[in-house]
Amino acid sequence: MKRKHRPNHPTAQQLPFRSGFTLMEVLLVLGILGVIMAMVVPRVLGRQKGAYEDVARGSLNGLSDALKLYALDHAGDFPTTAQGLAVLTTRPTGKDPAWKGPYLEKPALDPWGTEMEYRYPGSRNPDSFDVSSAGPDRVHGNQDDIGNWQ
Repeated sequence: MKRKHRPNHPTAQQLPFRSGFTLMEVLLVLGILGVIMAMVVPRVLGRQKGAYEDVARGSLNGLSDALKLYALDHAGDFPTTAQGLAVLTTRPTGKDPAWKGPYLEKPALDPWGTEMEYRYPGSRNPDSFDVSSAGPDRVHGNQDDIGNWQ
């Protein structure tokens, strides 16, 4: 049986040439993107660490200001180490008529999510207080800490 040629149906010779990417071309583009990412990502991550440290220093400045406001309301006395920074967000138990807080809207956390450390009198600032961030390793008391003494 012989097929009839349909005038509305294109033959294989009449179909447009369909171009696409070969596997080699796709792999080459992915390789180039990988090289670019290998050069860019470390630089971006390095800047992120520096940005976190800058945010931590800014937070320490704000926290120091809140502590000074507390001291103004309490005849120059800073909170004790036992009271800690919680006294800046929550009214202390018992009667404290001088408390005019909250001095902070929320608990003091560093950019890595760790609570700031407070000590009065300070070991680094014996005439004042020490406040510090644990730094990127989230452990207080080692060389990557960021404090108000720096």
